Amino acid sequence: MLQSLTLPVTPFQQNCSIVWCDVTHEAAVIDPGGELPRLLAAVQERGLHLKAIWLTHAHIDHAGGAGQLAREQGLPIVGPHPGDQFWIDGLAQQSRMFGFPAAEPFEPDRWLHDGDTVRIGEEVLSVRHCPGHTPGHVVFHSASAGRVFVGDVLFAGSIGRTDFPGGNHQQLIDSIRGRLWPMGDATIVVPGHGPETSIGRERAGNPYVAEGV
Repeated sequence: MLQSLTLPVTPFQQNCSIVWCDVTHEAAVIDPGGELPRLLAAVQERGLHLKAIWLTHAHIDHAGGAGQLAREQGLPIVGPHPGDQFWIDGLAQQSRMFGFPAAEPFEPDRWLHDGDTVRIGEEVLSVRHCPGHTPGHVVFHSASAGRVFVGDVLFAGSIGRTDFPGGNHQQLIDSIRGRLWPMGDATIVVPGHGPETSIGRERAGNPYVAEGV
């Protein structure tokens, strides 16, 4: 079974998730925006073997620590979709704009596309391309664990911003309804900020994307 731990990091309280296979104890870190010593301590405390960095998108609070973590730990960076090359190229500018520590530049070792899979130990997660917040945003869905790590696509009672360069409101709505809803009402949503929710709760009551809105 896939296990996970979510730690809010950076002044933006971005939900960085550590996911691991409970058989092999191999782990990946999703969206290491910063506070790397804290993330590594959590990995060590649980006896995990960190194998990869997975990125939902390349905004600074999600990807700001990826380059340094990859270099220091010898890890591949997997994701996001190539549509976020613009945001990767602008990480240094994002750092200055939002007062973050300087982000090390990086190029993903593997770009992700809709329908791809990622593996950690014996656990396989499916990748869905969900543009709208950024052009290259992806989500990671574990059907076996009934959890989806959605970055800034969907929140409890809200949705991601679309007023940044490359954002598209209708595209985001279409991503949520077309690619998240089919995962099933019982699926737990782990967003990039704030509390966990579920597909069913958001489909029924989220004022931005609920059925009938």
